[in-house]
Amino acid sequence: MMGNLTGQTVLVTGAARGLGREYALHLASLGANVGVMDINFESFNDFENEARLLTAANVMEEIEALGVKTASAVADIGNREQVFDGVHKIAEELGDISIVITNAGGGMGPPDGNKASEMDWDMYHAVIDRNLHGTIYTCNAVAPVMKKNKYGKIITVASIGGLMANSDGSYAHYAVSKAGVIHYTQCLAQDLGKYGINVNCIAPGFVATGRLLDMYKAAGEDSFLNRTALRRFATPKDCAQAVEYLATAQSDYVTGHVLEVSGGVSGRMKVD
Repeated sequence: MMGNLTGQTVLVTGAARGLGREYALHLASLGANVGVMDINFESFNDFENEARLLTAANVMEEIEALGVKTASAVADIGNREQVFDGVHKIAEELGDISIVITNAGGGMGPPDGNKASEMDWDMYHAVIDRNLHGTIYTCNAVAPVMKKNKYGKIITVASIGGLMANSDGSYAHYAVSKAGVIHYTQCLAQDLGKYGINVNCIAPGFVATGRLLDMYKAAGEDSFLNRTALRRFATPKDCAQAVEYLATAQSDYVTGHVLEVSGGVSGRMKVD
């Protein structure tokens, strides 16, 4: 397969389903060999809408069907040793990693829980580990080879939740973790710029993944769409196209940037 990323090795964390799977397949369609990391490569079975999307037994087989190579590593993104071992395994099988998307992460608990002054500490630590620590571990694992090669594209994944607060201060554990990802991205861009490495971040809004769409419907779609200028949910493809921009030569002079993929979410994220 020939494409904009032919000959490059990409790593996508949290790639078994949802946005991570979409990123992996999209970059594979551009010719990249794609390494995937996840804690459970069969997690799509937990969500009927996610399982319905698969065209093969798992994301690895879907990538291979696109005519490129793949490698996988099972790792808990919040465990530094597992992340480093996973990166090493994928690099040994596919070659030096030149592009990474630190997608793995997520929230925990009810959307109206974990208010800023009333944290569930177990959830707080778990979400910080998933989102912030997992991002830092992954970036530190891939940085040495990128420095050596004087090239790399690092794309972290935050959220509009990291850019603005819910009006009632809820879901603060997630918001704080994603705000940390944003600031870490800016620090990393300054650190690695002299090596020719670009570091940027995407901040998705309300994305209609197979897992989230049912939640949006149950909560009332209008409560989300009324905060969105384009009056529709993002599709996984919308986010993957933003990742493509940051992963290819189109963005060679962009670094330290946070690219919102939110359809124009403005003001408060939650309507009382």
